[in-house]
Amino acid sequence: MRLTRVHVPGPLAVASEVMLPEAAAAHVARVLRLRPGARLVLFDGSGADFPAEISEVAGSRVRARIDGRVAGLPESPLAVTLVQAVSRGERMDWTLQKATELGVRRIQPVFAARSVVRLDERQSERRLRHWQAVVASACEQCGRSMLPEMEPPLDLPRYLGSPRGEALRLVLSPDAAMSIAAIASRLHGSIAGVELLIGPEGGLEAGEVTAALHAGFEPAALGPRVLRTETAGIAALAVLQALAGDLG
Repeated sequence: MRLTRVHVPGPLAVASEVMLPEAAAAHVARVLRLRPGARLVLFDGSGADFPAEISEVAGSRVRARIDGRVAGLPESPLAVTLVQAVSRGERMDWTLQKATELGVRRIQPVFAARSVVRLDERQSERRLRHWQAVVASACEQCGRSMLPEMEPPLDLPRYLGSPRGEALRLVLSPDAAMSIAAIASRLHGSIAGVELLIGPEGGLEAGEVTAALHAGFEPAALGPRVLRTETAGIAALAVLQALAGDLG
């Protein structure tokens, strides 16, 4: 039987006792109805799992004692950054959840010209905390012990103007001469990673595509059909991981 996994902000250490976060504790105590002596696996996002035993349940407060440390699941050898235009509510949550399950290493939300969602500074901070919780929950579910980096949202021009690293930069385009599968098939061990730019519900404007190309992004096609913003990034990520990462 698979043990319940709980993300606890770290750092965690063997032989220590920790209080589970409020939401996780409520789930463990009220939904799963676990009691002292029940086993859990805790993780702090650093890449390790910490087997633990519940030592106290008081209402919705749960304390657990850590009694071991083991290596978590290996991460994909392909470090993918998903540069995702912010979409509405549950669409964005779904994208983050599935991208985490597929092994994305870093997520950078951006606001494009046609983005429907606009956030002020306070809203951005609140949404970022929510997104971080979505990512942590996805790691609990899929077995990852390393949390993807969840970056604060930026305007797309600011992101494109930031210093670039050694990663291959790809932007989906139906007019691209080469498919993302053809590009991915030549990646094996040859690059430091991939940055994958996905536009909003209405797509990227022509000027934004031009700016992306000037910033070193290479156009890549993803089949003959037009995909929704929440589908496109996940489909492309699956192709990349299957051909150059750890799927398949």
